Amino acid sequence: MNEFVTLAQVDEIADVIRTRTDYRPRVGLILGSGLGSLAAAVEQAIIIPFSDLPNWPVSTVQGHKGNLVIGMLEKQAVLVMQGRIHYYEGYSISQVAMPVRVMQRLGIEILIVTNAAGAVNPAYEPGELMMITDHINMIGMAGLNPLRGPNWDELGVRFPDMSQAYDRTLRSLARNVVDAEHLVLHEGVYTGLAGPSFETPADLRFLRLIGTDAVGMSTVPEVIVARHGETRVLGISGISNKANLDGNTTTTHEEVLEAGLKIVPNLTTLILGVLRRL
Repeated sequence: MNEFVTLAQVDEIADVIRTRTDYRPRVGLILGSGLGSLAAAVEQAIIIPFSDLPNWPVSTVQGHKGNLVIGMLEKQAVLVMQGRIHYYEGYSISQVAMPVRVMQRLGIEILIVTNAAGAVNPAYEPGELMMITDHINMIGMAGLNPLRGPNWDELGVRFPDMSQAYDRTLRSLARNVVDAEHLVLHEGVYTGLAGPSFETPADLRFLRLIGTDAVGMSTVPEVIVARHGETRVLGISGISNKANLDGNTTTTHEEVLEAGLKIVPNLTTLILGVLRRL
């Protein structure tokens, strides 16, 4: 497949989705590693495997089921990605962000993006949540920006502003939920790396020095494309492991998935509370 996704390909996928459901979702959710069970809360759900959609990249990572789940959550029509695609799986950065383009063509106005992230801030503990206030685009700084290539003028400008990548009103709603439900919610900066290897202790010390609170291998390309198309974004990281700043511990994907079991109940409460307040 060509490095760059075309608008015709995106519209073909959107047309297939429209034939499979009468729902017209307003909110899109992307669920990260080990967090896919949140999709079980969707009522009157229509499930579409990624493999049923033309040109849709298929997730190959454990903990990413690879389904679209479309239905109702807290009286909101939602489209949930149960799993996501990563650059390290061998897809182009344009393909990684393509699902967000499909959401935009379906009329989705709000994107709630979640991920499993490693703590770089030493105050964070596995199982806790962090609301993303900003991000550091390490992948994009090296040239892998999902907006590289022809600009789709009908969706956004050539040079989109990223000063408010994460919507302030949505973040305020999340704080209201935290107060009402007595949740623990950190707020911090997420740094997106390419992966798939976990970071060295020196990597982590560098990331902490430049202001990183949590680190992962996703999210940033999706958010960039969302903001290019003026989709509002709320980002939540589930903290899956402590920072290995001294090299005395080993990080594994199994650890990430196990932490997801602790994260999902609070993440579900938070997201349902936000949807209730929209």
